Amino acid sequence: MRPSRLLAATAVLLAGAAALTGCSGQSGSSSGGSTLTVWQNATTGPGLQFWKDAAAAFEKSHKGVTVKIVTVQNEDFDGKLQTAMNSGAAPDVFLQRGGGKMQAMVDAGQVKDITSGISSSVKSLIPKASFGAESIGGKVYAMPLSVLPSGIWYSKDLFAKAGISGVPGTMDELNADIAKLKAKGITPVALGAKDAWPAAHWYYNFALRECSPSAIEAAAKSKTFDDPCWLKAGQDLAAFNATKPFNDGFLTTAAQQGAGSSAGLVANHKAAMEDMGAWDPGVIASLTPNQKPLPDLGWFPFPEISGGQGKPGSILGGVDGYSCSQNAPAICVDFLNSLASTSEQTAYYKAFDAPPVNLEAQKSVTEPYLKDVLAAYNKAPFVSQWLDTVYGQNVGNALNVSVVNLLAGKSNAAGIVSTVDQAAKKG
Repeated sequence: MRPSRLLAATAVLLAGAAALTGCSGQSGSSSGGSTLTVWQNATTGPGLQFWKDAAAAFEKSHKGVTVKIVTVQNEDFDGKLQTAMNSGAAPDVFLQRGGGKMQAMVDAGQVKDITSGISSSVKSLIPKASFGAESIGGKVYAMPLSVLPSGIWYSKDLFAKAGISGVPGTMDELNADIAKLKAKGITPVALGAKDAWPAAHWYYNFALRECSPSAIEAAAKSKTFDDPCWLKAGQDLAAFNATKPFNDGFLTTAAQQGAGSSAGLVANHKAAMEDMGAWDPGVIASLTPNQKPLPDLGWFPFPEISGGQGKPGSILGGVDGYSCSQNAPAICVDFLNSLASTSEQTAYYKAFDAPPVNLEAQKSVTEPYLKDVLAAYNKAPFVSQWLDTVYGQNVGNALNVSVVNLLAGKSNAAGIVSTVDQAAKKG
């Protein structure tokens, strides 16, 4: 459910956009605002059904309005959305990554300021910090729907089989647990590096531990990565990779598609752990043999590193939201208010097995691992969005691919820094 793969060839993207244009936001505008087209990335199961049900409920309460739900596969989403935006065929409503990607849309006048249209009831139920993650210059450009902190998802049964009690709090402890798993013939860590961004999650987390909050925020503004912490994070990743913690063939393994994906390996007890955001339980559940939640699933924060400049307990925590394109009909904001209501947020949590942003809906959360996620997120001294989101599409894509190159032995820690610096200079 998260970004982002390098853009495909322009011709392919244009073809994809053309195929979706028949349901584009332009059709909604031309029909007097009676049609809303929604681009989202749930392809099957309860997630897709949530969007169908939300559309039907909104149509029932808003006579004459049609909501068209369009599925765009996650790894293709950013590229197809960018092409649609630039060609004037933007959907009315779309998944918003935030950060530098949203900034680019705002700068280009492609996304609607929804600040004044947010209902008072929604404002009272969603924390200001969540709205802040979807804001630029004090204006809100997306409705937050879920908080998606990163951490390590693991199989309690496989940990127990390896004689592991409790969860690791430091990298030294994690490495010791990995050794115990290997001794029992268990693949320690699942990684879907084919999609690039899951591999980059490891670098993001090492950077969060090595870099101070001010260094991370400064790089977001300057797009320069000369602080030594960025190099140190790459060296940490290289050292970790040298211990061979990942599944065989991780460089060609997908993240979320099929039983052989990294999420599928955890779902079927073929690997003990995966570093991923809080949407992972829902993905894992869709890939278990009975397509039900993994009963022994657990979660713990990314381990701490001795000597790092990051604040202990800091966490990567994206906020997924939905935006209205600039030319979307006015009723688009009403649809976003509906999505943020307690009833829809509760349905969202149940469909995706992910923490909702609505405080009332959070009371419905029963899974211990999601409660652990929310507790860690709420007490974190510093929260950063995903770094490829923070630094924008061009720099973010370069960062993700450079991490894969390091893991593949084609580059090193210095290569990550130089690649990202070069991408930033190109703009």
